[in-house]
Amino acid sequence: MGCGRRRKACKNQSLSYLFWALGLVVLSWERPLRLLHGFSLPQSAMQVWVESGKKQDGVDHVLGEDLEVGEDGTLKLEGRVVGCAVDVSTAEGQSKARSLAGCVEWILLEFGEWTMIPVENIVAACSGGPTRVAARLRSAEQVVGAAFALQVGADALLVPPEVVETALIAKSQRGEVVEEEAPVERSNFELEDFEVLRLGDGGVGQRVCVDLTCLLDLGEGMLVGSSSSSLALVHGETLQSDFVPSRPFRVNAGAVHAYILMADGSTKYLSELRMGDAVTIVSYSGQKRVGVVGRCKVERRPFLLLTWKDASGRESGTLLQQAETVRLLQASGDCVSVTSLQPGSRILGWSSDGARHIGAKVPGQIAEH
Repeated sequence: MGCGRRRKACKNQSLSYLFWALGLVVLSWERPLRLLHGFSLPQSAMQVWVESGKKQDGVDHVLGEDLEVGEDGTLKLEGRVVGCAVDVSTAEGQSKARSLAGCVEWILLEFGEWTMIPVENIVAACSGGPTRVAARLRSAEQVVGAAFALQVGADALLVPPEVVETALIAKSQRGEVVEEEAPVERSNFELEDFEVLRLGDGGVGQRVCVDLTCLLDLGEGMLVGSSSSSLALVHGETLQSDFVPSRPFRVNAGAVHAYILMADGSTKYLSELRMGDAVTIVSYSGQKRVGVVGRCKVERRPFLLLTWKDASGRESGTLLQQAETVRLLQASGDCVSVTSLQPGSRILGWSSDGARHIGAKVPGQIAEH
C-alpha cells in the first residue's frame, strides 16, 4: 500500500489504535504475542540508520540492505512496509506528516533548509502514539538537535557514513538516565565569610561579562578572583532595576586577568573563556551546578579594587567593574553592590590550598599578590 492510500485508510484504523493504546494484544498463529497491525512496543532507545556501507556496532539499519525507501516514499524495514518518507520542507509536507501520525509505524522526515522546527512539530504530533519518527540528516551539526528535540528527540537518525560517529554518541547519550537538574550537587561545596579590608580605585581596563546558555536564579553566581586560591562569589545580573534591564544569564565577572572556577574544579583566566566552556555556578547556600558559556563580552570599563581577608587571615582580592549592578553575595543570601561595600563588610567566597599549573591543582605553594 502506497503512502497516499495509507492516509485514507487511517480513518478506519482508529478503533484498532485505541486497543493499541490500551496495550491490548491479539493472538496470531504465526506470532503469538504481536500487537495489532504489526506495531511493536514503543522503545526509548534511539536507532541509528546509515545511508550506505556495512552495519557496525550501534548501527541498526543500512539503506540498501535491510532499509528501503521507495520512489513513492514507501519505507520498508527488513522487507516489511512500516511507513512513509515525507518531505517536510514545506507546510504542506508537514501537514502530510502530521496526518500519518497514528496510521503508520514509522515516518521518515526529509528536510530542506529547515531541520529543527519541522522535526519538533512532527515529534510533538506523534508523541504518546504508536508512530515513531526518523530524521534524515546531512551533517553532524543537525544530529544533537534532532536527537534531543523537545527533550524527547527523534526515534531514529538516518545519516551519511561520515556522520555515523556523531550519531552513535547521541544514541549513547539518549540511553543515559538523566534527571532534571542533575548537575546540581548539594551540601558539598564549602563557602566561607570574607571580610572586606579595602575598596579603592582600580583604574580602567578590560572587563569580562560571562553570558551563559542557562538562566541564573536569585542567590546564584560565579567564583572569581585575582588569586586562584581565594575567589569571591559574584552574583548574576538577575535583579530588576529602574535604570537597566536584568540579564539573568550574565555575570559581570571582572577584569580579564581574574581566575574563574570551572566545572571540573580547575581555574581559567577570564580572558581564556570561550563559547562552550563549562563553569561552576554556586548559590549562597553552597549548592552548585554546571553552566555553559554562550558568549563573553569584553569591554573597556572603570574598576574598583576590592581586597578581602579569608577565615585563615590570608589577604586577596579582585577588580570588579565600578557599577551598581555588580553585586556580591552574603551568607544571608542578600546581595550587596560592590559600590556599597565598606571595610568590615562580609561577603561570601571560597578558599583553596596549594598551587595551580595551567588551572590544575598541584602540590606546593604559590604566592599571588
